[in-house]
Amino acid sequence: MGIREAMPLLARHEGVWDGIYIHYNQAGEKIDEHTSRLLCRVDEDSAHPYHQTNFYTWADGRTETRDFPADFRDGRIWWDNELIVGWAAEVALDEKKRTLMLYWQRTGDPDLYLYEMIQLSDAGDYRCRTWHWIRGGEIASRTSIEERLVSRDWRGIEAAMETKAA
Repeated sequence: MGIREAMPLLARHEGVWDGIYIHYNQAGEKIDEHTSRLLCRVDEDSAHPYHQTNFYTWADGRTETRDFPADFRDGRIWWDNELIVGWAAEVALDEKKRTLMLYWQRTGDPDLYLYEMIQLSDAGDYRCRTWHWIRGGEIASRTSIEERLVSRDWRGIEAAMETKAA
């Protein structure tokens, strides 16, 4: 069974998403904010059937790109790279089929891990995500992410970005 069959909700996330990340400290005070563009690819013919690339931009002009190729097995997608080790799965108990759950740990920092919940709108054009960062068993920080779908055509957007960069 392929990733699209096994994880139809994840497949609905395929495309290009623009959003905003807001990070809060343990006391709930905002400590960072930046915009994002995410390319979420589902390509069963690829070495990594799920592949996400995140482009971040801060108001002061700083930018950062993070790349997350993932493998698919046991009904989940799995990451194991220089930044994170973890998984994502659909929440079977959600009869509305809106919820994905992720767990990952920072590579090289076994005391810091994160749980993320992603809610996809019924129309599939909006999603919200919440991260809980946990260190030593206690909440260390939280991240709130709001995103809207820009395009399902990640290939076209990716090609345009590559052309612009060249």
